[in-house]
Amino acid sequence: MLNNIAKYKILLGSKSPRRRELLEMLRIPFTVCNIPGIEESYPEDMPPQNVPQYLSEVKANAFLKRLKSDELVITADTLVVLGDKIFGKPKSHQEAIEMLMELSGREHQVITGVTLATHTTRTSFTTTTDVKFAEITPDEAEYYVDSFSPLDKAGAYGIQEWIGGVAVESIHGSFYNVMGLPIHRLYQELKQF
Repeated sequence: MLNNIAKYKILLGSKSPRRRELLEMLRIPFTVCNIPGIEESYPEDMPPQNVPQYLSEVKANAFLKRLKSDELVITADTLVVLGDKIFGKPKSHQEAIEMLMELSGREHQVITGVTLATHTTRTSFTTTTDVKFAEITPDEAEYYVDSFSPLDKAGAYGIQEWIGGVAVESIHGSFYNVMGLPIHRLYQELKQF
């Protein structure tokens, strides 16, 4: 499968263990690499739905300086959006609880931007999944944050963890996108690359 990309050494430009696990599902050899200190800022007036793809491209640009001619890098960025408010990774235990309480009883979008890049070719895309949270109590939010420490997750939650089982009423779109990498769409894009 994916013989068209066999000429490339695939790099996953992410330190996320979930993205590594998801990319392993495609059964292609890859190497995880990370460049610390990439500035993940975006223009304040940028529509929230454009931010993840913009940030995935920023990350890809950082790798291009180091990329060899036979390497293909995959970069991604996932954000949770509620209305026009962007939820990135919480900076503290308290902020994580506050994020979960804002999501409680409401539908939000999980948006992942992905960029595939070599020195000569680049493609980027965005995948959006609608997630409906049930009402949760402050005690439930605190229990989850205390037990699972989701400070490395956009929106302060991992759908594959306890909170996904007790709070996610429904999803419309890719489950794997909510985990951080829309694996179906990525596979389709790699087939065309």
